[in-house]
Amino acid sequence: MTTTTGTSAPTSEWQLTRARVGLPRLLWAELRWIFRRPRTRVMLGLLAVIPVIIGIALTFADGGPTGDADPPVFVTLASSALALPIGALTVLMSLLLPLAITNSSGDALAGEQANGTLRGWLLAPVSRGRLLLVKAFGVAVVGLVAAGLVGTTGFLTGLVSNGTDGLITLSGTTLPLLDALGRVAIAVGWVTVQLWALGAIALAISACTEHPMLVLATVLGGVIVSQLLLVFDSLSWLHPFLLPASWEALINLVRDPIWWDGLGEGLVRAACYLVIGLSLAYARIVTSDG
Repeated sequence: MTTTTGTSAPTSEWQLTRARVGLPRLLWAELRWIFRRPRTRVMLGLLAVIPVIIGIALTFADGGPTGDADPPVFVTLASSALALPIGALTVLMSLLLPLAITNSSGDALAGEQANGTLRGWLLAPVSRGRLLLVKAFGVAVVGLVAAGLVGTTGFLTGLVSNGTDGLITLSGTTLPLLDALGRVAIAVGWVTVQLWALGAIALAISACTEHPMLVLATVLGGVIVSQLLLVFDSLSWLHPFLLPASWEALINLVRDPIWWDGLGEGLVRAACYLVIGLSLAYARIVTSDG
């Protein structure tokens, strides 16, 4: 009787401990861990400042609004609340936004494995599939916050610079403020999906190494090489398989009506990369002995 009680008590305590590790608690702990990192906050702060710098540079282009002089029309259009955030997202998608999402993905698995903190997750106890879910959620939030900051600061900078003037599309039509805000929101969402796809590939690589810098170098190198391959028309057969092939389609949001073909193709391509990346990461993390 004593033996049975002695063996059942630890079992009940272990089950209680396991039940206490709920998914919301894990997700919240992951977000706190991510946004307490100084490099994450510095990177997000840099991304938020860049649209402001672009807006100030455009405002003071060609002498700027000094005295009674007005800035050129193209400067007013480029620094508007419509063109500035979408243009900033397009420019930053070439390097800095992929850098932010790749840095977070490298820290998610490879960085914690190198520091020895990943083993603590498994001792919590947390299953490996749930661990990957938590890490993927953290990377997704970083991508959403990064794209959202660029879009928000770009939109506000455009409003401060030109107010509601200059909300002119490439088709020559003028948009109301709410319509322009909706297009900026679509741009932020579209860029976020592209970053999620890139983050999924980075997670797959991060699950295979203990060196975050290797993840960073591999993914950014792949992005740069892919952008170079898109320049050569002789490799047009390869272009549909490259993730950055649709990144320039973001400019279609400044047209009236919006050209959805390139944007839709980009979403489908990003979804394929997202599924492939997370599948490879899951296959690696559940079969790894480390």
